[in-house]
Amino acid sequence: MPTEKLLELIEKTLDELLPPASARPAKLSEAMRHAVGSGGKRIRPLICMASAIAAGGAPEDARYAAAAIELLHNYTLVHDDLPAMDNDTMRRGKPTVWAKFGEADAILAGDALQALAFAAAAKSPRNAARIVAELAARAVGVVQGQVEDIAREAADAAADIPFIYEHKTADLFIAAAVMGGLAAGAGDAALGALREAALSLGLAFQYEDDLIDGDSPYEAGKTRKLVDTLTKRALAALSRLPGDASILEGLAAKLAGRKS
Repeated sequence: MPTEKLLELIEKTLDELLPPASARPAKLSEAMRHAVGSGGKRIRPLICMASAIAAGGAPEDARYAAAAIELLHNYTLVHDDLPAMDNDTMRRGKPTVWAKFGEADAILAGDALQALAFAAAAKSPRNAARIVAELAARAVGVVQGQVEDIAREAADAAADIPFIYEHKTADLFIAAAVMGGLAAGAGDAALGALREAALSLGLAFQYEDDLIDGDSPYEAGKTRKLVDTLTKRALAALSRLPGDASILEGLAAKLAGRKS
């Protein structure tokens, strides 16, 4: 299935799950839809659906899992933007949720998105309990990474960068891939390959971000080498999957060479 069709299925599922504008309180519904609908590349849900395909399943198998990972991702962004965290007023060219709706309602919208993510994961037609458990474990990991990152910034000192990046960024890539594999009924070997590929892909994504933003914790040449090495490692893991991994392979190459 072309990537465009996968994106259409993701958007359709998100629209199905999010509360309609008529739902009370309307401000909450509007804030949730603003958070999820304000752009973004839908990288994590694409990884989820592409992982289902690579495991020998169909993208439809993973549509609720894919929506769940995107809802959870957007909850983290809503909270990251708050004044107590990054204090960002713009995201993707639009006002952040707290800037548009106020801090209190932004916190509540983020809470609601997180809860809705687990409700979406539970709708998966296969391995729902394992999918929910994977989402929960990685959601905790993201928070662990964020706490250590805040401590690093407060101390203005070096820290365990691999730990922070693995949890703050790569954990949701791992969740996306493993949830997609579980939705497709993948066995242990395929799940292991997906987990390995997603860890490398998530770390490469973060190091590439550092290069784009010009704030890498390492010298630029070392960071570029890390991106290249991790991307090759991801591709090697993908080669062990039983299904068509071409979409994941294309994503790996695209993410490593992106400009934004």
